[in-house]
Order: sequence, then structure tokens, then C-alpha cells
Amino acid sequence: MIVDTPLPTPVHEIEHLEIPMPDGTRLAARIWMPEGAKAQPVPAILEYIPYRKNDKTLERDHARAPWLAARGYAYVRVDLRGTGESEGVMTDEYTEIELQDGCDVIAWIADQPWCDGGVGIVGISWGGFNGLQLAALQPPALKAVVSICSTDDRYADDIHYMGGTLLCDQLSWASVMFGINTLPPDPVHVGDRWREMWKARLEGSGLWLKNWLEHQTRDAFWKHGSICEDYSDIKIPVYAVSGWADGYCRTVFRLVENLPGPVKGIVGPWAHRYPHVGAPGPAIDWLSEETRWWDQWLKGQDTGIMDEPPLRVFLQDHARPQTHYAQRDGYWITEPSWPSPNVVPTAFALGAQGQLSATGGLPSGRCDIASPLWVGRHGGKWCSYAHVGDQPGDQRRDDAGSLTFDTAPLPDPLHMVGDANLTLTFSVDQPIAQVALRLMDVAPDGAATRVSYGLLNLTHHDSHEHPEPLEQGRSYTVNVPMKHVAQTFRAGHRIRLGISTSYFPLAWPAPAPVTLRVDTGKTTLTLPLRTERPEPASAFAAPRAGQPLDVSFETPPESEWIMSEDAATGRLNIDLRDHEGAAHITEHGITHSAEGVEHYSILPDDPLSAKGLVTWTHEMHREDWHIRTETTTRLTSGASEFRIEARLRAWQNEEIVHEEAWDEAVPRNGL
Repeated sequence: MIVDTPLPTPVHEIEHLEIPMPDGTRLAARIWMPEGAKAQPVPAILEYIPYRKNDKTLERDHARAPWLAARGYAYVRVDLRGTGESEGVMTDEYTEIELQDGCDVIAWIADQPWCDGGVGIVGISWGGFNGLQLAALQPPALKAVVSICSTDDRYADDIHYMGGTLLCDQLSWASVMFGINTLPPDPVHVGDRWREMWKARLEGSGLWLKNWLEHQTRDAFWKHGSICEDYSDIKIPVYAVSGWADGYCRTVFRLVENLPGPVKGIVGPWAHRYPHVGAPGPAIDWLSEETRWWDQWLKGQDTGIMDEPPLRVFLQDHARPQTHYAQRDGYWITEPSWPSPNVVPTAFALGAQGQLSATGGLPSGRCDIASPLWVGRHGGKWCSYAHVGDQPGDQRRDDAGSLTFDTAPLPDPLHMVGDANLTLTFSVDQPIAQVALRLMDVAPDGAATRVSYGLLNLTHHDSHEHPEPLEQGRSYTVNVPMKHVAQTFRAGHRIRLGISTSYFPLAWPAPAPVTLRVDTGKTTLTLPLRTERPEPASAFAAPRAGQPLDVSFETPPESEWIMSEDAATGRLNIDLRDHEGAAHITEHGITHSAEGVEHYSILPDDPLSAKGLVTWTHEMHREDWHIRTETTTRLTSGASEFRIEARLRAWQNEEIVHEEAWDEAVPRNGL
């Protein structure tokens, strides 16, 4: 429960302001600052994202920005070129022009009479990504970064690909942006220009899914914006934040390990959320923590934040398997560095009869698995948003189509902090194959909760840049990393490893059924175990934020996740619905709503039967102005290519103003 906190000082808000770029394009900004900032300039905090300052993010911004402004900062919320009320057209993520605009915006902010010349950048997801990318470009006025739910590696650790496998979240995410890109600027702010700006977006934003599918390996497209290519480019302090249910928790550990300058990391139990609204809970008083960070690096105050351990993580206790959690049990712990001297990689051997043991001495052999394609139906989303259904359910159902290896019941609790890895020796009977790993906490009654997982496209056995077809029957050895996590396995519980040849709909399947042969004597699971019982760190205070925006919902937000199976064919169907709600912003007199529907289906023995279909419907209206857009994207595949069928339609009032369709084929490249 967020505590509504009155502001300690008055705040001045500029609802709409346009920032000129060198090429004449004007970017839209909303600014909150302390009253009197022009007489007594203050540091500035930039948030630079495409999600529309005037409507879609306003409720969230209203709880954050005035809070920080009242504590002595100018909070500058800028719409990217081609989004919200900003001019231009956005054609992809993290483009060269986006980053150059960001540098120019930072220089403009530093030069304003209300700014003391120092700028920080903050953001979640997109804003966390480009915050790191802008820091790597080293604009002179940028002094510090807060990066939440972001990545340093756009190929290996983003919503597009995982371990070289194609994530179905790529279709999902491309469809989200397809819909957002159809929205017009608000005529209240841009006047009669709105129709021309809208037309340019509708005609020019393009089909992003095709762009991304044309780059199936780690090529220059993905290296651009991946700051892991050279961590030394970032000289300024970085605070990295994520959650175990988020898709991006691994980034925090890599940044703490590799950045050369001051760095802190925090990982909670959360999904893809700001920590003060973190779910699953407990949420924390993140805004106070963030203020300490800015006070340290933008005001030069010694807040003590850098005297504390650089990494703080939430050590989760056992939880019954559920597809949605309101709260996770556990407690906060700290690590003095990463890698941590408290964490020892511990090898577990696999036995041919399904054993898993740290003491070894198990019978070795070769175990075959050809998973039915419904394995993965209880995998949840690659990136959870804390919606109903998007976290993994009871794994026993997926275990039925997997190889499983179990420890004996644990005599004492084990504490895992970090990333599990499997050194896998295998052979396959197809030139293209993938492997999915699941690490599970098995309760005495048999309920299996997924703790972590990993995926690898086995054609990437040597490199994500240069895949190679697999030779039938040849023995290969690869390392398959799993997501980082901090987890307690209770005494009496068992640790289980699951191995499967598919994981749909989290990952798109290989083009033909595959039999994987595992050489258990040459395969080892390594777990990062805490050598001593972790001592609880001091807990965070309850979350606080500014006074909420005056918003009413004509339709409340709602999400659902429905699975069904055709009894005649065995076809698995998974249907997701996410209605963001029809929100009426009283002050602006505008109502906006969005609804996304995702459908995935597959036959149990035919990978070429996989289908993904995503539709988004957006509406905006005030008085006699009514906008509606609908985008639909369908993804299927043959043995040698992917096929994308997409459609865009846009209406003003009852008149259709733009309609466009795509039918594209993209060759498969080892996928």
C-alpha cells in the first residue's frame, strides 16, 4: 500500500514545452520543478521514453515527478521523436537519431536558467535502456544514471531472443509498439499540426517485427546500443534495479561486476515495475532511496549510500506454485561485491535414473527426450508484468514431457544466490534443435515451483554470431546459463532439474521434432550456493509517493490468461487478454484506453503448426474528437521461413483515415 505523501515544498508544473533539435524537429516535454528554481537553479532528472507524457504515463509520472521536484530537482519528462506530442517519426528502438536527440536534450536542459548544469537520467525498461546507452556516449552534463528493468546486451538478454531462441515475447512486444505508434499527438498541445503529424506516423513507422526477425544472430544491429560491448564507456555512477519476475534481472549482476565507476544494484521479488509499486510485493520506499542517490551525485551530499554494500537482493523463501503472486516471503540480504566471496559454485552430478547429487558416485548413461510441444504451457511470460497468469504454474505438468533429475530430500536448507549453469553433453537427430532447462523447488507433497530457467539454440553451440547446423549423432558440449535468482530451498524439499526440447509459447519451436540424447556422466549442474546462512539486511520502509492524479476508470483494468486443449487434435491454445482500462483524466478532459489480445497455439507433434496472433485496439477521445486504431499481427513459420501477416487501421470519429497491410516472409537462420 503506497502512502500518499504531501509535498514538502511547492512545485511548478509546465504541462507542455517544445525542445528544438538541431535539425528543426521539436520534442515535447513536461516539466516539474521547485517554485523559485529560476532564481535558485537546481539539478535536473531526465526521463526520455515513447509512452506519451500527456496520457499513458501521466498517472505514473504524477506520483513520481512532483515528489522529486519538491526535493530540489527539475524533473523533465520528454517524448521521443515521433511519439506523444513530439514531431517526427519513430522507426525502431534505440536508433542513432534517438540517442543523438537524447544528447541534445541533455545539453538543452543543462543550459536552462532553472538548471544548475547537472543532469541525471532515470527510466524503467526503454528509459533504462537508453539511459545506459546515453551514458556510454558521455554527454558532458550527464552526471548519474538510475536504470530500472533494462539490459546491457540487446541480443542475449532482451525481449527478442534468449540463448539464440526466438522469444514469443518478441511478437508480443512488436505488437505493443505497433499499436502505440498509431496514436496521434494531442491537438490541445500541437494545434492543427496534429493531423499531419499523425499521418506521418501511420505511414512511416513500419513493421518492427520484420526488422527484428531479419536479425536472428548477434550482429551489428544488436551490438548497437549494447553497452556490454565496452563497459568502460560508462564513466558516471549507475544504480541498476530489477526483480526476479522481471525479464532483466541478470543485467544488475553484470553491471555491478563490470562497470568501472561507482555502481549499486538492487533486485527485489518484482515483475516489470518500479519498486515503489513493485509486485509481487513487498514494494519498497524506492523514491526515498532514489532521492538519496540523486542527492549524492547531483547535489554532492554525502548521503551514506556509497558506504553500503553494492548489491542488495531479496532472498525468496519457498512459495507454492502459482501463476500470480501478490506477495513473496523472504528477506533482504547484501553482497560485498559481485561475484561474491559468500557464493561458491557447487557441482551436482546427474544420474542415469534421474538422480541429482552434489556428492557424485551416480550411475552414468544416456537419456533421450523428445518433448511434446505442449511442454512450456506453464512457463508464463519471459517478462512478467504481474498480470494474472504470466508467472509459471505447477511444473509437474511440464515435467511429464521432460527429463527430470532430483536430489534426495535436503537435510538442511540451501540458499542459492546467482545464476545456475548446466554443462551439457548431448547429441541430436536434427540439424536445428533447442534445449530448455528448468530449476525447481519440489515440496514434500510433490508441488513443483519453478525457481529459474534457461534456453539455448543448440546451433549456437560455438557462437551467437555464427550458428552452425548440428551433425546427427555427433557429441557436443555446451554451457547453458539460467536466470539469476536468490532462493532458499527448505530442508525436506528436493531440487529438480528439468530438460526439454521445446518450451512453447515462451520460445518458438525448432522446425522439426527433435530427440535430444543427454550423456549424464559428462553433464553437470552448477548451483551458486551461499556458504553460510545469509544475515538479513535492514528492510526498506513502506512505499511512499506523491498525491495521485485525478483519474476515473470508465472500464477498469483487467487481465486474463486462459489455456485450453482440443480433445480431438491435442492442439494447445493459450489466450491472453490485457485491458489497460478506459482512464478519464479529469484535468485534461481526455479518455484513453487500450486492449491487447494474444493467441498462441500448437499441435503436440508438429512444430510447423505454431501460431501467434496479437491484436491491439487503442482509443482516445474528448468532446467531438475520437480516435480509434486497430493493429493485428500474425506469425507462423514453415521449415525455411517465418511469415508475418499484419494489418493497421485508423479511424477519426467514424471515418477510416488509414489502412495498410503487410505479408512478409523472412528466412530462418538456424532457428
